[in-house]
Amino acid sequence: MKNLTRFPSRPTLARLAVLAAFSMPVAGLQAQAVDSQRLAYDIPAGPLDRVLNNFARRAGVLLSFDPAVTHDRQTAGLSGRYTVAEGFSVLLTGSGLLAVKNADGGYVLTTAAATGSNSNAVLPTVTITESADPTAPYAGGLVARGGSLGVLGTASVMDTPFSTTNYTSQGIEDVQARAIGDVIANDASVRNTNGNGGFGDSYQIRGFTMSANDVAFNGLYGMVPLTRMPIAMVERIEVLKGPGTLMYGMGPAGGVGGAVNLVSKRAHEDPISSVTATYLSNSQFGLKGDIGRRFGENQEWGIRVNALYADGNTGLSGSNQQQSMGSVGLDYNGGRVRWSLDAYTQHEDARNFRPQFSISSLVMPEAPSGKTNLYPGTTLQSDDKAVATRLEYDINDQLTAYGAVGYHVAQSSQSWPSATILNAQGDTNVLTNGYYDQKVTSTSADVGMRARFNTGGIKHTVMLGANMLNQQTDYFFLTQSTGITSNLYNPTALPAVTINRGDPTPQSQTRLTSFALTDTLSFADDRLRLIGGLRRQQVYTHTFAAVPQNSNKSAVSPVLGVVVKPIDNLSLYANYTAALSTGGFTSASDGNPNQVFPPYKSKQYETGVKADWGRVTTTAALFQIEQASRTSTLVNGVTYTTQDGRNRVRGLELAAYGELLRGLRFNASGTFFDAKQYHTANGATDGKDVGAIPSNNFNLGLDWDAPWLQGLALNTRVTRTGAMWYSNANTLKVPGWTRVDVGARYIAKAAGQVVTYRANIENLFDKNYWVMQNGYVGTSSGRTFVLSAQVDF
Repeated sequence: MKNLTRFPSRPTLARLAVLAAFSMPVAGLQAQAVDSQRLAYDIPAGPLDRVLNNFARRAGVLLSFDPAVTHDRQTAGLSGRYTVAEGFSVLLTGSGLLAVKNADGGYVLTTAAATGSNSNAVLPTVTITESADPTAPYAGGLVARGGSLGVLGTASVMDTPFSTTNYTSQGIEDVQARAIGDVIANDASVRNTNGNGGFGDSYQIRGFTMSANDVAFNGLYGMVPLTRMPIAMVERIEVLKGPGTLMYGMGPAGGVGGAVNLVSKRAHEDPISSVTATYLSNSQFGLKGDIGRRFGENQEWGIRVNALYADGNTGLSGSNQQQSMGSVGLDYNGGRVRWSLDAYTQHEDARNFRPQFSISSLVMPEAPSGKTNLYPGTTLQSDDKAVATRLEYDINDQLTAYGAVGYHVAQSSQSWPSATILNAQGDTNVLTNGYYDQKVTSTSADVGMRARFNTGGIKHTVMLGANMLNQQTDYFFLTQSTGITSNLYNPTALPAVTINRGDPTPQSQTRLTSFALTDTLSFADDRLRLIGGLRRQQVYTHTFAAVPQNSNKSAVSPVLGVVVKPIDNLSLYANYTAALSTGGFTSASDGNPNQVFPPYKSKQYETGVKADWGRVTTTAALFQIEQASRTSTLVNGVTYTTQDGRNRVRGLELAAYGELLRGLRFNASGTFFDAKQYHTANGATDGKDVGAIPSNNFNLGLDWDAPWLQGLALNTRVTRTGAMWYSNANTLKVPGWTRVDVGARYIAKAAGQVVTYRANIENLFDKNYWVMQNGYVGTSSGRTFVLSAQVDF
């Protein structure tokens, strides 16, 4: 019998650590000056005052100047790695202006005549070079110019025949993201399907559910926690919308709406040393550390270490959450040889997590407060340990071989209550409560070769690769009847579980193997690109039941993409992709438990246009995805799941991002869905809308450098999710909702150190709304305050 680990009710250690971190600047830490560090910049051309403000903010220095001296002046921008002095020199070339450093470490803009100096004689001459790195930040710095496409390599968004968004570390940090969904939900086609503080993360991309198990880590599946990923170790989040089977292989949970790849932090050329103190309402305090260094004659060796500890009460009534994480990333870049190794461990211990409900009511009740604990007495504990390594070798200038392997053990222990909403008054019937303890062991591998050559003026990039994921799931599941009723607005505590707890035992095994062959062809000076490829996939599933069940199926999934660039800043694209997904198993709590569903095929058609206007990129896309559907039916309080019929989701996506005006960064998007069912059993729901998919979603995010105080920036995000049907039967509708988040950050110098203060208010107006996922509803998070102070030294 196992017991959940308990922890102190008052996180004294964490509070002391927070106070120490906030006091560090005042204590006067001694560290390397920011001015001498050579950092990477990618700031587009534009008005001189706006570009200078952007550069000073990213460099972490204070800059003062009279707007009259920069009025109507332009600058060519900045791209490459520079010290502060070099950066100012490049931006001010030919302007007759100088940036002069004050005694307090800040800079003042003045004319060369005022200093009695010649600008070209005083400051170093620096050559401006265009950055060829597709992962470099785009205007505004919140997203990158491009990212990885798995076996297809790394490419700019404008050269990609797919819908992709690549969020940078700045985009992650500026919203104080604590989970992947806090970032990727900036896109209207992406939504969180669990409120913060739930039992685990899950998402919806283009109308299709995606579990945390389908998130890749440095290109490998099976390496991410099944509950939530510690985002403190993540440098970049790459999102591909639509089936990503050819590019990444098959996800273990079978998601087809999109693919998410997490890129771990790496040491930069310049040293990284930061400590961040955090606060989350109601009283959770935390501390984060981030250290990175490079070594060797040519700085070929690198190490990046991240650590996190947080403890205290969250915004959910009676909830206490303890989190800890440690990670290390090693890498070697010897020119032709590149190697990396990542390892992390994470632990979470929570009392009272955010629940989910099924509904038998014919009228949707009002959503209760996001602060109300609807299942008083739940517990959750999770532990993850993972290690992954990757090696690349350039055999010659045309041929590269690569290989990667990873191993991950995920364990979780939690309460498993089940309740149904009975009527519009919010009465609930808590049918059962018990334990669901799980252990998932994953081994993942990826190998291949990439060749680059020309034939008759046509550039080719040919890739041949194979990958494998072996995942075994052990669990212990047992429930008992509670016999209690409760209410959403006046919940009753769960009675104690009296059944004995057992150890997880083997239940199922899934083995996914595939082989891929692709060719990317480039014509007419890269104005026409064609991508074609095939991936042969095999899905093997096995259950360790008294009467074992097996399924073994293979299929070939093609992809075809085309990009046409009639002019440099305009891309017209189209693609066809297909995917084979695991059919999966019914849940242990279903009336038909552990039933194996056969693998199923999905396919997508997409066409769109992308335009890069210099500081702003706009995109529009039309898509259609078809997939086999699952139906959950509640019979006498028991859920039965079947796989019948198909879902067809059509959509229109509109998006724009970048730097709209000087100092005003933004992202805006809207998605319109038309989701229908067909070929259902006996035509019962043919032509009806697919449940849990909203009619439309909208997003608007703004980040603005306040002109009245150097170093101050304000931000807001407005999220609108449309109404949706609760189920495929289309008899009960879940209302839509709008949420507003606001925030601010201020960069200052204290005791010689650069300090970044951040403050965010999530769900500013404390809006109560339902979050929808696959036949269940959950409550939203209430108004939440997130504060931090980051000291870079």
